[in-house]
Amino acid sequence: MSATPQKNRASRRVLAAVAGLATVGALVAAMPAGAHDRGHGHGGGHGHGHKPRTVDVQLLSFNDLHGNLEPPAGSAGNVSETQPDGTVKAIPAGGVEYLATSLRTARKGNPYSVTAAGGDMVGASPLLSGLFHDEPTIEALNGLDLDVTAVGNHEFDEGATELARLQNGGCHPVEGCYEKGKKFKGADFPYLAANVTKEKTGKPLLKPYTVWKKNGVKIGFIGVTLEGTPDIVTANGVKGLKFHDEVETINKYARELDRKGVKSIVALIHEGGAPASTSYNYDCDSPGAGDGISGPIVDIAKGITPKVDALVTGHTHQAYVCTVPDPSGKPRMVTSASSFGKLYTDTTLTYDRRTNDIVRTSVKSANHVVTRDQPKAPDMTRLIDRWNKLAAPIANKPQGWISADINGRGSTAPEKPLGNVIADAQLEGLAPADKGGAEVAFMNPGGIRADLVHKASGSEGDGVVTYGEAFTVQPFTNMMNVVDLTGAQLVSALQQQVSGPNEASPKILQVSKGLTYTLDLTKSGADRVVAGTIKLNGEAIDPARTYRVAMNEFLAGGGDGFPALGQGTNKLVGASDLDLFNAYLAAHSTAAAPLAPPATDRITVIQ
Repeated sequence: MSATPQKNRASRRVLAAVAGLATVGALVAAMPAGAHDRGHGHGGGHGHGHKPRTVDVQLLSFNDLHGNLEPPAGSAGNVSETQPDGTVKAIPAGGVEYLATSLRTARKGNPYSVTAAGGDMVGASPLLSGLFHDEPTIEALNGLDLDVTAVGNHEFDEGATELARLQNGGCHPVEGCYEKGKKFKGADFPYLAANVTKEKTGKPLLKPYTVWKKNGVKIGFIGVTLEGTPDIVTANGVKGLKFHDEVETINKYARELDRKGVKSIVALIHEGGAPASTSYNYDCDSPGAGDGISGPIVDIAKGITPKVDALVTGHTHQAYVCTVPDPSGKPRMVTSASSFGKLYTDTTLTYDRRTNDIVRTSVKSANHVVTRDQPKAPDMTRLIDRWNKLAAPIANKPQGWISADINGRGSTAPEKPLGNVIADAQLEGLAPADKGGAEVAFMNPGGIRADLVHKASGSEGDGVVTYGEAFTVQPFTNMMNVVDLTGAQLVSALQQQVSGPNEASPKILQVSKGLTYTLDLTKSGADRVVAGTIKLNGEAIDPARTYRVAMNEFLAGGGDGFPALGQGTNKLVGASDLDLFNAYLAAHSTAAAPLAPPATDRITVIQ
């Protein structure tokens, strides 16, 4: 389920805590066909005293950066590309130094160019950004000349007040200013949150839309996050806020823009889909429009008014450029650029000066890889170096040793090696009677944000796990809970992995050693978890017995579609997930005896 991006979010940053290295994505440019054909120069006049009827507007877009300023490590830093012979090649991509170069190269020769994002620019960030409450990422996005972004669910990780600070600037209310004599300026682009209102007033939390203008060309941008944001963010992050239907909200503001004379409209939607192939260059319109994509964005796209000309999406961390029919049956472009700045989308919108609208039949779009074999943008290198110096005392501290890559985010299997390590760390730390007496631990797969990579990320040496690397794996600083659950509730929780809201896209919990069961994917719904096979330390789960269960506070609140886990009683709050993870690495590895990737034999999968 590597495509299930965001999941838990307890943004509780420990003190100056950690910031993470990350990846933003450099852009490999590729000019769309016809990019220089029409209407450029001073308003496109070409010196003949009249403007051509149409002008090509270049829309560059990306999504789900998650504070990845440095290239993402390991498999999380690759994109898949299908070759002419049908084989699939992994291409290392991402890093803001390259993303900046890609975007700047793509803009050359395009006087009408606007750059937009689909949400989750920050949150679940590596240490380099997360340690500083994502100020480095906002600074980088300002430098990338981002014009506008929608909010994503992760923009709410630290609550509405912190989101307002990222927009408006000012130093952190607890930690203050990070650099002497420098005050954080905030984002110089608008964050749009059309479907998020304040419970008390009913008014939008942030601007619902903005209008980009150049030489009489006007394009409106409406931004929304997924309506289900409260289900995947900690309760504190969305306190006092209401999240509304994406389609109804976009249609409402599209009517408003239309009344104001803005006929060209792009929706930025932090919700997405899953293409039939993970290759970024897959044709998801084969054999017909939108035939190769599924997921929530399909129904959303079919419901959004034809007044909207293109949809930039996100959330699922997938790559696609599809057309999905609008309510009138006309094809409309729907795009997503993977995650972590590994891709960017280049869309050509042909603007008709007489109608002020986009000529929908001529919209062209393609995703491009932010390759790492192009020059780095020097301003981004300086930005990364500056923040790395501030982070170094915390980030570079060794926590443990590994003998090989231990895959988490980059693993597509239901049971992930790093998931087993994390769950075992949580069980071990919370098993003592005075720590909660845990008998089993559950970890949500979306909370694992990276792989543990054997190759050194800096000067620490191969196999060394630094605090920064551990933080990048578990950046939420979720507090751990130990609760009482009955055996019947445990069985229900395991069935909820593959039923209810998780039926279409299962969320397979990572389980601690001792818990075993069979997952039969040939069946449907809750039956995929074969109830009779669920055992703890070799004994069948007793429906009437009470078990002490460890999990992070996000899961303990019923997050990610696990209401059964939210029914726990007799709660004890323990250390943070990151503290337990680091303690486990320290206890189970040395330079001479590094931790090896564990076997993945807890869940027997029948395909």
